[in-house]
Amino acid sequence: MAAVTKPSGSTGRAVVRFVILLVLGVFFLLPLFAMAEFSTRGVGGARSLASWSGIVDDPDLVESILVSVQLAVASSLVMLVLLVPTMTWIRLRLPKLRRLVEFLCLLPVAIPAIVLVVGMAPLYAWVNYFLGDSPLTLTFAYAVLVLPFAYRAIDAGLSAIDLKTLAEAARGLGASWGTVLLRIVVPNIRTALIGASLLSVALVLGEFTIASLLNFDTLQVQVNLLGKRDAGVSIAVSLLSLLFAFVLLFLLSFIGRRRRDTAVEEG
Repeated sequence: MAAVTKPSGSTGRAVVRFVILLVLGVFFLLPLFAMAEFSTRGVGGARSLASWSGIVDDPDLVESILVSVQLAVASSLVMLVLLVPTMTWIRLRLPKLRRLVEFLCLLPVAIPAIVLVVGMAPLYAWVNYFLGDSPLTLTFAYAVLVLPFAYRAIDAGLSAIDLKTLAEAARGLGASWGTVLLRIVVPNIRTALIGASLLSVALVLGEFTIASLLNFDTLQVQVNLLGKRDAGVSIAVSLLSLLFAFVLLFLLSFIGRRRRDTAVEEG
């Protein structure tokens, strides 16, 4: 029997894919390796974890990490509470407003952060007056900042289901609108909600401009200040933050792939 040979075109495409992946891998991983090498550099060329242990030894840094994590969680919750009911109601009852809401939600991505701060600074003078100067008040600003990314993720989830049919069937069986939202809509777009939340968390943990100009000590602001007196610890924290963001994005892709595989098996 004659041996089956692969077409030369497919071999060429495989080589091109391999080269592209190799170049991208070097492009993304080389800075991470450089950060790891610098953060473990000790005296006389010896390796040391002093910079990494310095993360937990700095109380201001630990506090800023906790504040950023709380901001990430709070911003994600506020975003979900605002977007999910609004987008669901617009799709079911006010479809003519869909383009307007989409424009408003995507607008923050087109406005530089420095411009957003200029507009938010007078508002935050009143926010600080009524609620105090806690860094957690940044939740309002970050909820606006993550709208473009969260909107796209949730919109994709709602587009993947027959929302109108599901809602009308549930209403026909006597379900209230709250029940429709919590027991029909949310379970069917669970993957989209997780994706929107993970993207929001990654964005909030990496945000610097708004927090710095509004004089709040978040993780990135503290890293910037720390870099002026201890570059090793600053690089270690930055590397840890990047790895955490990569893990979140990996979880997002894994959850999406698992959901698609489940849907294929059920189909």
